[in-house]
Amino acid sequence: MSAALDILRAGADPTRLRILALLRAMELSVGELAQVLGQSQPRVSRHVRILGDAGLVERRKEGSWVFVVLGARERVRPLLQALDAWNGGAPDHWAVADTARLAAVRADRAAAAAEWFQARAPEWDAIRSLHVADAEVEAAMARVLGIGGHAPARLGRLLDIGTGTGRMLELFGPAADTALGIDRSSEMLRLARAKLDGRVEADLRQADLYALPLPDDAADVAVIHHVLHFAQQPAAAIAEAGRVLAPAGRLLIADFAPHDREELRASEGHVRLGFADDAVLGWFAEAGLAPERIETLEGGELTVKLWLAGKRPATEQKVRAA
Repeated sequence: MSAALDILRAGADPTRLRILALLRAMELSVGELAQVLGQSQPRVSRHVRILGDAGLVERRKEGSWVFVVLGARERVRPLLQALDAWNGGAPDHWAVADTARLAAVRADRAAAAAEWFQARAPEWDAIRSLHVADAEVEAAMARVLGIGGHAPARLGRLLDIGTGTGRMLELFGPAADTALGIDRSSEMLRLARAKLDGRVEADLRQADLYALPLPDDAADVAVIHHVLHFAQQPAAAIAEAGRVLAPAGRLLIADFAPHDREELRASEGHVRLGFADDAVLGWFAEAGLAPERIETLEGGELTVKLWLAGKRPATEQKVRAA
């Protein structure tokens, strides 16, 4: 009864109900909420704080921005279902106006993302020209995870570590029950939001790959795509990924085989110049992961490798090189 009273009190304000309706569409910064609602940021922050105290929303700080998302599904869903039933499916004038202004926020995000990509396109193209096409890497990753074909696998709870622009969530999110992207960069997360908006339902959080904001056994599939060569401690990153995997969970790493392109350290910030199979398999063992599959994708000056491991005793699995 106490929880119900807290929720009903928090929802007993038209602005707060509008905030909940907006967050059903997409997660928004406090500034974006203020833009859509036509109210000051301090006033919006006060409403967000009340909703947060009732567990209806969560605030996530990313750099100088604070993003607001809906709270735990089991707590928010009953209220949203009641609101839908009471509204009878007919939007009021506030909802119509808010939807129109929300479209402007989406347009602003898309424009900022396009400008960022255009400025960095030459750098990205230079790296891509050194290895097999991205489409081939992504197709191989989908094949290794069992996606596609006549009986595609479901991924359950998907975790993309170092999500960047959200490409892995865009690619594999539709095959997952839930999708979560983690990145240390607030700028990259804003780009991911713009890219994924309206395409894939995914949660995005700012966090470090060495300290994932998840309890044990929280993910069924974790992906580390072209991130490990930036890591100062790849073994620790793999161990942390293994910690959050469920007992039957899987970790898929896509990265480079050892190479001698030393200039990538200075020009692209690469800490490690690729990884040998023995090193990755050793880190798997230390993390309690059993290797299941290794794939080698040659083409260009850099060779891409895929390493798949499962959270189960190593004696139950056999490495299959392809």
